[in-house]
Amino acid sequence: MLIVAEDGIGMRLDQFLAGQLPELSRARIQALIKSGEITVNGRTTKAKTPIERGMRIEVCIPEPEPMEAQPQDIPLSVLYEDTHVIVIDKESGMVVHPAAGNPDGTLVNAVLYHCGDLSGIGGVERPGIVHRLDKDTSGCIVVAKNDKAHLSLTTQFAERDTAKIYLAIVQGCPKEPEGTVFTNIGRHPVNRLKMAVVNPGSGKPAITDYRVLHHDMATDSSLVMCTLHTGRTHQIRVHMLHLGHPLIGDPIYAHPHKQKAKPGRLMLHAWRLAFNHPADGHRVAIQSPIPPEYTPWIQAAELPEWAELNNQDS
Repeated sequence: MLIVAEDGIGMRLDQFLAGQLPELSRARIQALIKSGEITVNGRTTKAKTPIERGMRIEVCIPEPEPMEAQPQDIPLSVLYEDTHVIVIDKESGMVVHPAAGNPDGTLVNAVLYHCGDLSGIGGVERPGIVHRLDKDTSGCIVVAKNDKAHLSLTTQFAERDTAKIYLAIVQGCPKEPEGTVFTNIGRHPVNRLKMAVVNPGSGKPAITDYRVLHHDMATDSSLVMCTLHTGRTHQIRVHMLHLGHPLIGDPIYAHPHKQKAKPGRLMLHAWRLAFNHPADGHRVAIQSPIPPEYTPWIQAAELPEWAELNNQDS
């Protein structure tokens, strides 16, 4: 329950709650008000209700109804597979799991068809999923095929015992050729579709190592290798923007009219992934082929060997 003191007096109810409950979008708050899940002084109300001192606001968020994904015959590029795990080379544009607006045609639907019954490993909404890639990000993603593998991989990602290395093309060139970005990332205070660097004490810690591999003078854009030590939503996109170098082709954070390079996609690729095998603990190191859109930058770059990177702590 929220009891209004001084802050927010005179604001609309939905606007006030969007500031108090950053994990909920304003549209979600409006829907909860309309359904009666949000009440003021014990009564249902409207989104435009003005905030007054002493108001008692109760918010009840119902449990989401599980959406069981169905198998679909969708082609997959498999990089590695055994009885415990499967590593997919995800295409840019493919959503990882069903959700509002994307009920099917996802990687989960494709994996269910390819692997057969995963028996709701990790939940019926996201069977086998232990990490995710944004829709427009391509590259390596690992899926668990049994409960033991799911628990092992989930623990490894949580404890940063994996290696996750990405290739990004950014606008301009970072001043320092390599470095570490360590900030907190949380929901953008105004645009709920965005994440942002936020003040310490809010959001969650996010750590990204980066190394510039090549700067293309003609398009004023750079190939940057990013190593993730955490897995926050839009982490690389937000951290590169924080440095003043948004990703080329980013529909949310970039300014397309300022970018000379126009490859037609978000230039972020999950290039290399390593984890300890759930069955016997041996290190599995997978590399995804670099998409052809990267060719102008790759041709002039010297890429580090996988052995060198896989020896780094993730």
